[in-house]
Amino acid sequence: MTLIRNDWTREEIAGLFDLPFTELLFQAASTHRENHPPGQVQLCTLLSIKTGGCPEDCGYCSQSVHADSGVEATKLMDVQAVLQSAAQAKDHGSQRFCMGAAWRNPKDRDMPAIVEIVKGVREMGLETCMTLGMLTPKQADMLAEAGLDYYNHNIDSSPEYYERVISTRGFDERIETLDHVRNAGINVCSGGIVGMGETREDRVGFVHTLATLEAHPESVPVNALVPVKGTVLGDMLADTPLAKIDDIEFVRTVAVARITMPMSMVRLSAGRENMSEATQALCFLAGANSIFTGDKLLTAPNAGDDSDGALFAKLGLTALQGEEPARGLNPACNVSEAAE
Repeated sequence: MTLIRNDWTREEIAGLFDLPFTELLFQAASTHRENHPPGQVQLCTLLSIKTGGCPEDCGYCSQSVHADSGVEATKLMDVQAVLQSAAQAKDHGSQRFCMGAAWRNPKDRDMPAIVEIVKGVREMGLETCMTLGMLTPKQADMLAEAGLDYYNHNIDSSPEYYERVISTRGFDERIETLDHVRNAGINVCSGGIVGMGETREDRVGFVHTLATLEAHPESVPVNALVPVKGTVLGDMLADTPLAKIDDIEFVRTVAVARITMPMSMVRLSAGRENMSEATQALCFLAGANSIFTGDKLLTAPNAGDDSDGALFAKLGLTALQGEEPARGLNPACNVSEAAE
């Protein structure tokens, strides 16, 4: 099994990005095979349980009140409606059910319903993941007690580029919520978005931040920006298409994430509907071993179950049939301590 490192330097990560493409993919594929079942991909489903009306000004987000995207604000979904969607996701082969609410942070009055949802989804035998914005330590403890398996809170980009995308929440606040989640014993899901006009140096900083956390996130979603008209970044990239990331650079980012965080599930997330089958295949070769299935990701379109099934058949991939995650147990941390 690969030695887990949390002391990567930016220079080392930049060196990985600079490798010849075939050498980078060889190293990433080798790391993947050493730590994960080759040819198996985790299927996850994402549901927006509270859409729109978010006070944050994230430049990529159609759910922000600062965006002119046409997304209308809704209330938190009824518990039974969420559980019905979870049951459908399980029937379609999903292993993990992820739920997102467009909040800056949940209010205490929202927590009883959230707790009930987590318990109900877990009783179905699905892994549970929530993304609700910033959390207090008390809220993180409540989610842990309910049995939440994963909490998603993306860092979005490098610390340097972050402030060009979001002004209503600081980068340090993102890290603080990750600390609350980790301290509560919940597995961490944290990644970001590429193709927002950032440079490779920013992509290096993005990976470096995650790879040097005290414990690597158990899940690392890598999103390709889906430009939405009416959002700051959507309108900007419509005028400056050269700022978009190319497919090879996206695959490089996936590969570097795999090499630096070998035990993490690296999720090929938003943007797949705009990727060719060949690009997705390269991402799987580079170590991506998790995807979102279904026709929609929160408010953005997704490839869909039928399309994914056809692609898996063509590539000879199968759905991961894994055991329930050990809660509060970070594989990266344990291997690192043993190595020391």
